Amino acid sequence: MAHAGLDVVKHLRDLPSLSAVVVELMSTMEAEDIDTHALGAKIALDQSLTAKTLRLANSSFYGMSSKVTTIHQAIAVLGFHSIRTLVTACALTGSFPPGAATVFDFKGFWRHSVATAVSAKLLAAYAKVNPEAAFTAGLLHDIGVLVLATRFPAEYAQMLDYRKQHDCFMAEAEQAVFGIDHAAVGSALAAYWKFPAAMQGAVAEHHAPEWDGAPSLALLIHAANTVAHALDLSGDPDDLVPPMSHAVWNALALSDADWKRLFREIEATCAEMCQILVN
Repeated sequence: MAHAGLDVVKHLRDLPSLSAVVVELMSTMEAEDIDTHALGAKIALDQSLTAKTLRLANSSFYGMSSKVTTIHQAIAVLGFHSIRTLVTACALTGSFPPGAATVFDFKGFWRHSVATAVSAKLLAAYAKVNPEAAFTAGLLHDIGVLVLATRFPAEYAQMLDYRKQHDCFMAEAEQAVFGIDHAAVGSALAAYWKFPAAMQGAVAEHHAPEWDGAPSLALLIHAANTVAHALDLSGDPDDLVPPMSHAVWNALALSDADWKRLFREIEATCAEMCQILVN
């Protein structure tokens, strides 16, 4: 029944490419010397990307006292790293336009991805991980699902049937039908799109991160994904909550009051961001 997992990865060349400006923004993630003015000018050339980015920058998540109306102003007020994250978020959510895969719930998919991104950013302080990297990796973590659903719709439908029959997690059903799971496919796409190695690793390991005694981006995305499923922000009636590893739970060391406050903040922020990103 299983298809050769490597065949799926071979099809990555047929996948949507991110806009040139986003690829350039990715290349700055590990650079020390960045010409933010030149990059701001390039972002501004893409009007729809700019409009969405500015709506996000003006959302209450960033709590600005006055409205920003240009990309350069947004970079000056919020900083380049935040704006790079928001531009990337806008590009990612537009990267797979809904098409052939009629059975696939695109809005539900992106709601869960945004919820994971928001959870990751808010949890980043507890895990001592860069919050901007956390947001982007959270948004990217399930991108492999989109590859499978849009490029292999017949097999994807088989996989959903398998999942129903066996009442199992998605990754288990994907392995049975495709011979590969969405985490491995997503990591390959993140590499193809030239996202940093730590993000590729976080996507690959978000269901089973390795614990070496220190918090990492992969551990954080694992926790954020669990939180997003637990809050059921995708609206999927069959959503299963994956277990959070004890090591991650202990490493975060949040009190009950912290968790309650975080849950409220995640729900409110996610609703606002989804209005902008998931139209």
